[in-house]
Amino acid sequence: MPGAGTAPEEAPEIAEVLEPGATGGKRLSPTKLYVRRFARNRPALGGMILFVLLVLFSLFGRYLTHWNYEEADFTALSVAPGVGGHILGTNSAGNDVYAQLVHGLGRSLIIAVAVSLMTTAIAGLFGTTAAYFGGKVERAMLGFVHFLLILPSFLIIALVGTHYRGEWKILVVVLTLFGWMLTARVIWSLATSLREREYVMAARFMGVGAFRTIVRHLVPNIGSLLIVTFTLGVASTVQSETALSFIGFGVKQPDVSLGSMLADGQNTLSTAPWLFYMPAALVVLLTVAMALIGDGLRDALDPTSQSGGRA
Repeated sequence: MPGAGTAPEEAPEIAEVLEPGATGGKRLSPTKLYVRRFARNRPALGGMILFVLLVLFSLFGRYLTHWNYEEADFTALSVAPGVGGHILGTNSAGNDVYAQLVHGLGRSLIIAVAVSLMTTAIAGLFGTTAAYFGGKVERAMLGFVHFLLILPSFLIIALVGTHYRGEWKILVVVLTLFGWMLTARVIWSLATSLREREYVMAARFMGVGAFRTIVRHLVPNIGSLLIVTFTLGVASTVQSETALSFIGFGVKQPDVSLGSMLADGQNTLSTAPWLFYMPAALVVLLTVAMALIGDGLRDALDPTSQSGGRA
């Protein structure tokens, strides 16, 4: 029992959300708290800076050269970086490697962000809906997920990609259709513990519709998981798109992505190694950046984590 004139020790979770030096008990908003915890995670902050630089490069990098990614310089075939006015050299067709890197990075980012956003949204709604209804509806929805999981998704994606000749929009649709099931399974397992909470039961007794309850009560309470899933999904989608393009089932000419550049560069690895190592470096940097951001967001949103320090 504390002695006279002494106050009991403040709970860590309360101390963590108070403004530094505040005497009136002013609390931080959840957003400010998460931002502070994320900013104090140096690897995560470094990953965010790296990702922003890559995005800026994909948006404005084309203004640093007068070459277009589709334009061929037949007087400079497979020239080394810095030769003939080509910053990073050319490929065997005379295309400027720098211009193709800028466009390829942008195309891979568009595919990755679009697929990760849609798969996260589908998985979030599907998983929470199955958990909310339970019973036969839950069993039917989970059975559908398990059926999709046993399908040879890679073979189907490869066949569709070949049929549509590497159209990136079709690739986005196919990657989305076969990329949400595992995430939905994880979200369902978490949401089953939320459907018996007081606020969900109160919404049911008050006659609130199922869709509104799911969107306003269940989905927001797994928001941290969805954010981390989206972030890490960008990195995994980049790897999937790169792998498909590398083996000839992804983006194809005249369009270009990092994966298609890797596929072209492997054939000239001994004679023109810059055609392979430069897109490979961007893939590695993008993957590392998204992994660091994902880890940082998970730690920032997890109240039990100490990696972000005290707010």
